[in-house]
Amino acid sequence: MTEPSHASAHHHAHVVVHHVVDANPPYRRVDILGETVGKAHNLRDVAEFCRRAGMGGLDLDSEDMVEWIGGGSDVWE
Repeated sequence: MTEPSHASAHHHAHVVVHHVVDANPPYRRVDILGETVGKAHNLRDVAEFCRRAGMGGLDLDSEDMVEWIGGGSDVWE
């Protein structure tokens, strides 16, 4: 049996928050279920993207659900 092929096959989490992009203001790209959903400037933005995707109760500290690349939920610059 083969696994489905999709863009986020190498990520185990439903939500991926990428490294900080040095812009004015700085942001982190957010992917949910393999699709880019936007640029987060803070943790509230990540929570809002999750809410819009129907994952409103998601524990953003859960390593099984959220992968933080380039720093944890406290890194925004």
